[in-house]
Amino acid sequence: MKALKAGGAEAFVCASNPLSTQDDVAASLVVDEEIGVFAINGEDTETYYKHIDATLDLQPTITMDDGADLVSRLHSEETNPALVEQVVAGTEETTTGVIRLKSMAAEALEAVMDGFRVMPMQKAVQEAGLVVTLTGDIHVLRKEHFEAMKDGAIIANSGHFNVEIDIPALEKLSVDKRSARPYVDAYTLEDGKKLYLIGEGRLVNLAAAEGHPASVMDMSFANQALSLEYIAKNRDQLENRVYDVPESIDDAIALLKLQAFGIEIDTLTAEQEKISQLMGNGNLASFLGTVSYTAVH
Repeated sequence: MKALKAGGAEAFVCASNPLSTQDDVAASLVVDEEIGVFAINGEDTETYYKHIDATLDLQPTITMDDGADLVSRLHSEETNPALVEQVVAGTEETTTGVIRLKSMAAEALEAVMDGFRVMPMQKAVQEAGLVVTLTGDIHVLRKEHFEAMKDGAIIANSGHFNVEIDIPALEKLSVDKRSARPYVDAYTLEDGKKLYLIGEGRLVNLAAAEGHPASVMDMSFANQALSLEYIAKNRDQLENRVYDVPESIDDAIALLKLQAFGIEIDTLTAEQEKISQLMGNGNLASFLGTVSYTAVH
């Protein structure tokens, strides 16, 4: 937010998750940076969406999202249609948010080729000691899965919403619920089996920890900030669709990160750069000249 303000933006912030706000950081943004913040740690669902609405009421022209709650709310029936017309574009941080925007297909084959075991959920939960959902969809873990899980299984979610795990179904199956330790609830089922839910089923690395380290998030936030600059400069050339971050931005951030680590790499020569561009356009043959082939029998 400080970088955006330094770049000339009038910035306002709301939470991307009811449990992710650090109140001391939010207070510092208000007092020290004079940036409006609409967020309280542990806020209920009604307050959470009131804060999103309060942010939208300030009539932003560019949005920066983390889970697509803001842009989804922007396009909902509860929002003034005039606000949609005013927003030029926005960026999205998470895979969950991109899925909501792009409806990206699941790639089970890719997971197999990457070395993962792929199987139906009903079979997987019988073997797993730790089950983590990361889909962005609803009720990925539900009644039949809880019943099939091993005693002592740990359940967590990292897919932005707490609806991926059917918590009401888990509570209905349970005869006892207690706090095993901070951020961990132990559910005892009728057969005596215990299941452990972390962070109320919310985004686990934020609800039960402090998220990714700064050494990772600096690159992610740099992408967000430079993408906003790109939108501001190229708004007239952009269509109404989902764009990937331009490679030039990714490359620039990667180079800066390497420099911060004290690592040097080679740069392409002018000739190599030209060939790379032609390969990307499918015009390499025009650069290399006519290529002849001789068949050998």
